[in-house]
Amino acid sequence: MRIGILTSSRADYGIYLPLLQKMKIDSFFEMEIIAFGTHLSKSHGFTLNDMEKDGYTCIHTISSMISNDDEQAIASSYGLTVLKFANFWESHPYDLVFCLGDRFEMSAAVQSGIPFGIKFAHIHGGETTLGAIDNVYRHQITLASKLHFTATDVFRKKVINLTDSVEDVFDVGSLSLNDIKSFVPIEKLIFFEKFNIPNEDFILVTFHPETMSVQENVKYAQAMKNALATISKEIFVIITMPNADTQGSVYREAIEKLKKKYPNRFLLIENFGKINYFSAMHYAKILLGNTSSGILEAASFGKYVVNAGDRQKGRIQSGNVLNCEFEERAIISVVDKAMKFEKYNGKNVYFKERVADNIIKIVKEFYESI
Repeated sequence: MRIGILTSSRADYGIYLPLLQKMKIDSFFEMEIIAFGTHLSKSHGFTLNDMEKDGYTCIHTISSMISNDDEQAIASSYGLTVLKFANFWESHPYDLVFCLGDRFEMSAAVQSGIPFGIKFAHIHGGETTLGAIDNVYRHQITLASKLHFTATDVFRKKVINLTDSVEDVFDVGSLSLNDIKSFVPIEKLIFFEKFNIPNEDFILVTFHPETMSVQENVKYAQAMKNALATISKEIFVIITMPNADTQGSVYREAIEKLKKKYPNRFLLIENFGKINYFSAMHYAKILLGNTSSGILEAASFGKYVVNAGDRQKGRIQSGNVLNCEFEERAIISVVDKAMKFEKYNGKNVYFKERVADNIIKIVKEFYESI
C-alpha cells in the first residue's frame, strides 16, 4: 500500500512519529514523506534534517513559505502551496495520504488534492480552537478527507456531524501519547548539560499568536513579555519559539528582547525535537502558554498548565489546566498559584492504548475495501 505522509512542521512530525516508526518496518506499506512548510525554513530550525537523521529515505520536499508573517504573506503562502501541490499530486499517486491537525499550509496541500481524487486520512479532526483561524482550516481538511482519526469521542461526533458519515470516523486517542507509558526521559544531568540549563527548577513556555485577534497581538506579546520578566526573577524560563503564524514575529521579537535583557534567566529553543521536548516537560515545574501540547500531553507528565487567552478555547481539557486572561497580572497570578501545586495525578482525557497499532489496523481494512 503506497502511503504519503504530509508534514509541514516540527509539531506534526513529532505527533506522527509513533505511526511512522511502525509503518517504516511494516512490509505492507510503501511510505513516502512529503515535507513542506517550516521544515524547509532555516529561521524555524530547518527540521528536514531531523527526518533524514531518523532514517527516512524517501522524502519529497516542497518549498512554498514566504518569509513575512502578515495577513497578505500568509494568504500568498497558501496560494503558492496550492499551486506547487497541484504539480506534485499530478505525478505522485497514493493509495492514502495522511494529513494532521489544522495548519494553513496543511489545508492548502489538502485542498489542492481534491481535483485529483486524493484519498486523505485526517488525524486530530473535530477539535475546536476559537482563538485561532486554524479552526477553519481544520474543518476544511476534515471535509476533504476520507478517513478520520479523532482524539476523543466528542471530536468523533463532531466529525460525523461535519461529514454526514459514521463508517469512516474512529476515536483512537491522541497519537502523540502512543508511547507515553514507556517513555524514559533523558537523564537529568545529561539533559541539563546538553542545553546549558542551570541546576534549578524551570518553567516550560510556548506562546503563539491569537490569529483570530490579529489587532490584539501587539498587546498580548507585551503582556507575555512583562509577565515573563517578572516570572524569571523566581524561576528559570525555557521558551520554545512560536510557529509560522500570522504575526508570529511580534512574539519572537518580544522573546528575543527578554533574552537580551536577562541572558541568564532565559533559554530559547527553536526546535527541541520530540524526545528533548518530552524530557523538558518531564523536568519542568509547570507549563505556561497557549499551545496544544499543554492541553493534549502535559497531563500525562503530571504537570499543571497555565493556559493564557483564547487560542485553545473550545478544546476539551483535563483537570491539570488552569485558564487565565491574556494579561500580565493574570498570567503572573495564575502561575504563582500553579507553582504551589504538587504533581497532577488525574487522568488525561486524550490518552488511549495502542493508538498507532489501531490506526494501522483500520488503514489495512480500508485498503481491502477500495
